Parts: sequence; structure tokens; C-alpha cells
Amino acid sequence: MDDFFLMALAAGVGVSMVAGPLGCFVVWRRMSYFGATLSHSALLGVALGLLLGVNPMIGVVATCIVIAAAVFSMERDPRFAADTILGILAHGMLALGLVAIAFLDNVRVDLMGYLFGDILAVSTNDLIWIYGGGAACLLILGMIWRGLLSMSVHDELARVEGVPVSAMRLIFMLMIAFVIAIAMKIVGIMLIVSMLIIPPATARRFARTPEQMAFYAVIVGSLSVLGGLAASATIDTPAGPSIVVVAMVLFFAT
Repeated sequence: MDDFFLMALAAGVGVSMVAGPLGCFVVWRRMSYFGATLSHSALLGVALGLLLGVNPMIGVVATCIVIAAAVFSMERDPRFAADTILGILAHGMLALGLVAIAFLDNVRVDLMGYLFGDILAVSTNDLIWIYGGGAACLLILGMIWRGLLSMSVHDELARVEGVPVSAMRLIFMLMIAFVIAIAMKIVGIMLIVSMLIIPPATARRFARTPEQMAFYAVIVGSLSVLGGLAASATIDTPAGPSIVVVAMVLFFAT
């Protein structure tokens, strides 16, 4: 195989390894709209990174973390409904990102690559971000796994058991923000939430324990990456969307 194909496969599997377990909690806690809000905000991070002359990945991570913290803060205000906040931020940040990109006169921006992924152009630096950041997220997730499980069953019960619910929610939101940032190049801003939702939803039918579901979600995500890249190489389709299509086919096949 060509080196770029192996790099793409390594990047996709790396993202699946962290998106699968995190995505289980996204499915259990019904936070898919929150993931969509962060993914739409990533385009603003790209624009800010390019405007400030820094790595766009740094801009995306910083922007997603700020938006996650803002959502966490606003959700505690009874004057705002959660879905209203997420709807405003999701579409508002995407529009703001497109407006900000219009100011980049001297910079060529591959808008389609950012929106729908460019996994075949993954670099060694991208792999360092994916595996280094992913390992850190998995380590943190392992440390707070039991607390998040208790919260997913019942927030008040978890609070009675001594789980710091607010701190856990904020940490979880920040981890989702970071995963969306590092996975942006794989399937793009518009499709990244699918990697957090579809593999866990598929794995749910076969798992008997939360840990089994997380493990199966990694397997389904990795198979989706492999199938999508194979389809892209065989019938010349866009790699990122092909990965999502394969994941969707696996879901409906089960």
C-alpha cells in the first residue's frame, strides 16, 4: 500500500479508539446536539488560527474549549433552554467562521477539506496530535469512568454518592471538544459527530456491559475507517464521507 493510505488508516483508527468510548457517553447522555455545536464552532477556530498566524489545530482546540465552557455556564442559567443555546451557538459559530474566512485575503483555505475532511493528506504531525491527545483523553476518561456512568444513570443519585457532577460534566465537555478538534481532518467539521454517535449506536445492540459497548464501538469505528478508505480507493469517492457511509451501513445492517 502507498504510505499516504497507511497514514490515513492509522489516523482513522486512532480517532476511533478515543471517539468510540467517548461517543458511548454522548449516546447515553443524549448529547449529540452538543457535539454538533462544537464541530460547527471548529471552523471559527480554523479561521482564527490562520488570522493569528498559528497552527489551525491550536485555534480549533482553543475555540472548542471556550465554546464548551460557555455552554456549561449558560446551561446553569434557568432563563435559557439547553436546545435553544446549542442551536444558536451551532449555526451562529458556523456562520461566524465563514465570515472570518472571508477576511483571509492572502491565505488559501481549502474549505471543502475542513468541512468534509481530508484524511488522505494526514501528516506525521497530525498523527502526533491524534495519538498523543487521544491517549491523554483515554487516561482521563479511565479515571472518571465510574463517575460518568453514575451520572448517566441519574445525576442526583451520583451527587448523593459523592460524585462531583458539575466538575465531571465540564471535564467531559472539554474532552469532546478536544476529540472534535483532533478528528476534524478525518471526516471534516460537518461529519465528525457521526464518528461519536454511529459506532456506539451500532455497538449498543451487541454489548451487555458499558465496557463492552466502548470496546465494540472502537471496532465498529475502525471497520468504518477501513471500509471507507477501501471504497474511496476502489470507486474514487471522497474518503471522509465514505467512512461515514460505511458506518451508517453497518448500523442499519445490524
